[in-house]
Amino acid sequence: MTLSVIMPCHNAAETIAAQLDALAGQACAAPWELIVADNGSSDGTRDIVEGYRSRIPALRWIDASAKRGPAYARNRGVEAARGDRFAFCDADDEVAPGWLAAIAQALSAHPFVVSRMDDAKLNPSWLREIWGSPEEALGPLFGFLPGAAAYGIGFTRELYARVGPFDESLRRMSDIDYSWRVQLAGYPLARVPDALVYYRHRRTVTGLFRQAYADGQAQVLLYKKHRANGMPWPPISASVRGWIGMARRLPALRRQIGRAEWLIDAGVGLGHVRGSMRHGVLAL
Repeated sequence: MTLSVIMPCHNAAETIAAQLDALAGQACAAPWELIVADNGSSDGTRDIVEGYRSRIPALRWIDASAKRGPAYARNRGVEAARGDRFAFCDADDEVAPGWLAAIAQALSAHPFVVSRMDDAKLNPSWLREIWGSPEEALGPLFGFLPGAAAYGIGFTRELYARVGPFDESLRRMSDIDYSWRVQLAGYPLARVPDALVYYRHRRTVTGLFRQAYADGQAQVLLYKKHRANGMPWPPISASVRGWIGMARRLPALRRQIGRAEWLIDAGVGLGHVRGSMRHGVLAL
């Protein structure tokens, strides 16, 4: 069994070295390669990657810039991969020691595997307070199926042939969509407790708002795509109550956490509006 580790990136010069250090330090009995699928970086990311060739011998950089989005980069990475198993990580996170070996072992028994996430190492306490416990993310998402994020998933080439590529129309949450399609195709999500990933949140309130706005639009597109499969959407009255609640929370903007939480909720709500207009579906 050969394992292909696929890492999409875009202007990741500030963080990718830490992830490459983490990968270079992995011990794994199975042969493996690392494919860095560059989605059009212009900040020196490739120079940093090239500097790791002596520490990660089976390292390859590929140009995945023809279309913007991590889904496109991941699909190009799979196309370039030589392995029969794929593991995914992101350029702004860090895999913990033993991650690669745990993923490789799990993929010998399961077609789709999911890493465990820890956000304590790379984030300040105020950010962790906003997002809550990582274990809360293991349940159903948006009232539908459990989801898995691509910062630490893995699957077999056979599964990919059946489920197909990541949906490149989704600029955000293509990984959630993929994990849902995997389950709808009859495959379970196998959690791998020994495969740990240190996850990095967005750190600025502006970055949090932009992410939330994009996520809101992606949620609408997920609903349009999966409502026939049973994905629900809250009634408009719930949205109205949410906006009223945000108005009442305006005094909380004086605190950093209050500003961040308010802007996240506003970003998601405005994303729902934009997504509804863009995709022709009422999902407010």
